[in-house]
Amino acid sequence: MKRTYQPNNRKKAKKHGFFARMKTNIISRRRRKGRKVLSH
Repeated sequence: MKRTYQPNNRKKAKKHGFFARMKTNIISRRRRKGRKVLSH
């Protein structure tokens, strides 16, 4: 029997990765603030 969680790194990165966050205004806000590290 197949378990439910079949991790897919590409899909995960597309949903929650850096560039997904670029589309929201969180990272742009941080860049405007002059933040050294935008995301960890």
